[in-house]
Amino acid sequence: MMGSQMNRRNVLKGLGLAGAGLAHWPAQAQANYPDKPIRIVVAFAPGSSTDIVARTLGNSLSVSLGQPVVIENRPGAGGNIATTQVARSAADGYTLLMHSVAYAVNPALYAKAGYEVNKELAAITMGAVSPNIVYVHPDVPVRQLSELVALSKREKLNYASSGNGTTTHLGAELLFRSLMKIDIQHVPFQPAAAAGAVAGGQVQVGSTSVPPVVQLIKSGRVRPLAVTSLKRSSALPDVPTVAELGFKGFEANTWFGLFAPAETPASILDRLNIEINKVLLYKTIADSFAVQSLDIVRLDRPTLTRYIDGEAQKWARVVREVGVKVD
Repeated sequence: MMGSQMNRRNVLKGLGLAGAGLAHWPAQAQANYPDKPIRIVVAFAPGSSTDIVARTLGNSLSVSLGQPVVIENRPGAGGNIATTQVARSAADGYTLLMHSVAYAVNPALYAKAGYEVNKELAAITMGAVSPNIVYVHPDVPVRQLSELVALSKREKLNYASSGNGTTTHLGAELLFRSLMKIDIQHVPFQPAAAAGAVAGGQVQVGSTSVPPVVQLIKSGRVRPLAVTSLKRSSALPDVPTVAELGFKGFEANTWFGLFAPAETPASILDRLNIEINKVLLYKTIADSFAVQSLDIVRLDRPTLTRYIDGEAQKWARVVREVGVKVD
């Protein structure tokens, strides 16, 4: 009897030690993070701006963390395929998502996006942003954004965007219809084709991201009217913002952010935020982003989470007003 009690106590003691070891293991694992390669799943195809941001940051992050950073492209459904894949991944900091502003737009845009903003995923850092830009063909007799109002009363105007449901589309609808009160017909294009359609005179007005337009502006093939960020674009410092031109607070950016599964330990999320904000100070990163007409953004996680919540609410309201859906 005495022997069985001792054996029972030994078993319980052993279980207690095992339990203590298991309880301590996650803290040890987090302290050693990362001890194997990190995978960044990119929501869009190779060569996209989202992909370029992921690869640029990934290269420097691998040096900073001392582990390889592997980029995996999973395009499809406006980024929803990659988003749901990462949301279901292990919350250990080794599978991350690089997405764009579409992350905040899609739950309102798609009947079944498969996720809710800031629920299944935790925001780590933004990294880079590119404002959208409103511009016209040189033959259009408009040099100020306000002059579009008078012209729209005389002529039927069309504008090109980078596709239905993009911020180049929704932002233009918010600006033209809600704020400027003008009737202007939307013509969606593939992202690479929209700027060319305006430069070629097929459409009078353009609303796209900045990168495909910079060289067209410099060559005189299109005329810029305004950028849609709160601050002027470093790529086009002479072009005013929409906010400067009387529409205070107007903002419709294309931003790029890094995310992780929601249950990822805060210590890992904070470590990644700190490390990425460090590499964003590198001149090589700044130079690389400048070539792509991207501006660096460094935010802490709480600020970024609040910003994305605001973006989701704003774009959901615009989606309802415009009545656009993508299935």
